[in-house]
Amino acid sequence: MGMGNAPVIILREGTKREKGKDAQFNNIAAAMAISDAVRSSLGPRGMDKMLVDSVGDVVITNDGVTILKEMDVQHPAAKMLVEVAKTQDAEVGDGTTTSVILAGEFLKKARDLIDANVHPTIIAKGYRMANTKAQEVLNKTSMKVSIDDDETLGLIAETAMISKQVNNSKEQFAKLVVDAVKTVVDKDKNGNYVVDLKNIQTVKKEGASMENSYIVKGLIIDKEPVQPSMPKVVSGAKIALIDAPFEVKKTEIDAKIQITDPNQLSKFVAEEENMLKEMVAKVKASGANVVFCQKGIDDLAQHFLAKEGIYACRRVKKSDMERLGRSTGANVINKISELSAEDLGYAETVELKKIENEEMTFITGVKEPKTVSVLVRGGTKHVADEVERSLVDAWSVVRVAIEDGMMVTGGGSTAMEIAMQLRDYAASVGGREQIAIESYASAMESIPRTLAENAGLDPIDVLIEMRKQHKAGNNYAGLNPYSGKVEDMRKLNVIEPYRIGKQAINSATDAAIMVLRIDDVIASKGSPMPQVGDGMPGMDD
Repeated sequence: MGMGNAPVIILREGTKREKGKDAQFNNIAAAMAISDAVRSSLGPRGMDKMLVDSVGDVVITNDGVTILKEMDVQHPAAKMLVEVAKTQDAEVGDGTTTSVILAGEFLKKARDLIDANVHPTIIAKGYRMANTKAQEVLNKTSMKVSIDDDETLGLIAETAMISKQVNNSKEQFAKLVVDAVKTVVDKDKNGNYVVDLKNIQTVKKEGASMENSYIVKGLIIDKEPVQPSMPKVVSGAKIALIDAPFEVKKTEIDAKIQITDPNQLSKFVAEEENMLKEMVAKVKASGANVVFCQKGIDDLAQHFLAKEGIYACRRVKKSDMERLGRSTGANVINKISELSAEDLGYAETVELKKIENEEMTFITGVKEPKTVSVLVRGGTKHVADEVERSLVDAWSVVRVAIEDGMMVTGGGSTAMEIAMQLRDYAASVGGREQIAIESYASAMESIPRTLAENAGLDPIDVLIEMRKQHKAGNNYAGLNPYSGKVEDMRKLNVIEPYRIGKQAINSATDAAIMVLRIDDVIASKGSPMPQVGDGMPGMDD
C-alpha cells in the first residue's frame, strides 16, 4: 500500500521552526536592536545608561560591554553581538561600543541586499574581501608609538577617557595610568613588551572626590593586623608569605582522646601552646617582622606574634599573595617549619592606614615594583565604580599601544578613510561581491555618523565634509564633537591603539557573517521561538 502524501514528522511535537528570509530577518532585527541599544553611548557626547538588575542594584555607565553584560538578552542572535563586545573587551579593553555598532550596521546593509535577492553567501564573500582590505588600509594609516613616549601614551589614555565620567580630570588620570602600566611592563623571551594587567590592583573607597585617587608603587591589602597591640608601622619590613594555618593541626581521621587525670589536661593544653609558640619562634628566627597568612591564625598564636612585635594579617586573598610575592621577592611557604631568611621579601614600609572608616595595609618602597595599586575614590559607590571602569579601559589601551607599538587617529577619521578606499577597491572587484563591499564601506561610515548624531549635529553634512577632506588627502580628518567641525585628529591629539580598530572590524565582520549564514532556526519545545524584543523591553524593531 502506498503511503500517499502523509507528512513525515522528524521533530518533537511543539518544536517551532523558522526558515529562509523570515529567520534571517528576525536574526538581523535582533542584532540591530542590540546595536541600537548602545549606539547613543558612543563618543565624547554619548549618553549614559542606567541599568537596574532583578535585585534592584543600579549600574550607571556608558561602557558598551558593561551595558550588554547587565542586560538580560534572550535572543540567540543578539547574544552573538554581546559575545562580540566581550571579545573586544578581553582583547583590547576598549572599543566595545564601536564593534557592536559595526556588526549591527553590517547586518542592516546585508538585509537590504537580501531583499534585492543577493544571496547571503555572496554577501559573506564580499564582506570577507572587504575585511581583508580594511585591515590593509588600517595598517597603512597607522603610526608608530614608543614605550618611552609618555606624552603620546598619555594622549591615548585621555582619548579612552574622553567619553567617561573622569573626562574633567583626564590629564591627571592619564599620568596615573601611564605610570601604572609602565611600572608593570615586562619583556618576553623574544624581547617584546608584555603587560599583565593583573599586576595592577584597584581598591575602591567612596567618600572623597575622584581627583583624590592616587597610585601606590606596591600594594594595598584590604586587611588589618589580627591584634590591635601589633605595631602600626614597620620600617625595613622583612615579609613572610605563608600558605599554612597558625593553628594546631587536626588529625585526618576521627580520633578520641581520653583524659583521666587533671594533670594530663594541663599537659595537653600546654603542648598545644608549645606547638603554636614553636611556629611563632620559627617565624621570628627567620628574621621576619611582617607575616601575611593565607589561612587562619589561632588566638594564642596572635598573642605570641604580637608579643614578638610581628605585624600579621590573616586570610589574605591568593591573588594578593601572588602580587606580594612578585613585588617584594618573597616566596610563598606551605610549611611554617621550612621558613628561612631566603624566603623573605623586602619592603621599606608596611603601614596601617585608615581610609574613610576602614583600615588597610599599605606595602611601599619595594626594590623593583612589579605591581601597583590604585586607590580609586568617588563621591558615591556608583561614581567610584565608573571611575574604576574608566581607568581599566584607559590602561587596557595603553597596554596594547605599548605591546603593538602602533596607533591610529580617532573621531571617525580611520573609519572614513577605510570606507573611502573600500569604495575604490569595490570598483576594481566587479561581480556581485562589489555590491557587498560597497555596503560594507557604507556600514563603516556608521561610526562618524553616530558620533555626529550623538553630538546633535547633522550627520549628512558631517559625512559630506569628511569625504571631501579625505578625498583631498587629509587621512586624519575626523569629527570634533565639541566644535561641531571636521578637523585634523592628529593635530587635536585624538589617538587610539591600532588594535582597537583591528579587533573591532574583525570581530564585527565574523559575527555578521555568522548571523547571515543562518537560514533555519529550530527552537525545541520549552524554548520559545526567539522574537525581537525578548529580554529587551521597548526595543522592537
